[in-house]
Amino acid sequence: MDKSNFKENTRYTITWRTADGKLRPANIYIYKLFDNAMIARMTDKSGFLYKINYSDITKIVAEIPVTKENQFTIPAAVLDEKIWKDRTIMERYSTSPHMGK
Repeated sequence: MDKSNFKENTRYTITWRTADGKLRPANIYIYKLFDNAMIARMTDKSGFLYKINYSDITKIVAEIPVTKENQFTIPAAVLDEKIWKDRTIMERYSTSPHMGK
């Protein structure tokens, strides 16, 4: 997989290879796309953001576009590529004003 297979502010159900080498299903919301990786939140887990390499994703099962009013927002500085240079996970709560949060 590469950057062209994904879109920002979109939900995906994927199969990805975790750090321990196992294939796992995941539901993600993509915030930012970089050249070799993306910043995404697991929608079925806690408020952690993950840096996921495109090469770790083996399959896209579903793609669900998110309307503008339902998009989750995070400050742009948190999604800056230089912030993610040496990290793979960050705890960050995100919200959607439309959902009353």
